Amino acid sequence: MMPFTTQVDTENVHKEKNTIMRTAGIIILIIGLLMTLCTGFTYVTKEKVVDLGELEITKDNEHNIHWQPYVGIGMMVVGGAILVLGRKKSLTI
Repeated sequence: MMPFTTQVDTENVHKEKNTIMRTAGIIILIIGLLMTLCTGFTYVTKEKVVDLGELEITKDNEHNIHWQPYVGIGMMVVGGAILVLGRKKSLTI
């Protein structure tokens, strides 16, 4: 009696890994480009100052989040590297 064995089509497995890596590389590259072009954003929260039953006074607080353009450039480099690695015929992990 032969033992139970399965055959895995390694070519399809490599194609699937390459597709996933290319997709991830493109997404990271686009995020890096956006982070290079837009170096921050602002959002507003509301804080309750006075609450006397029906009378309620709120204050808008602005919060700024900023980063250096180098962060976006670094992400583009990483995304490009993943994209290039995803195009190789075989991956050794």
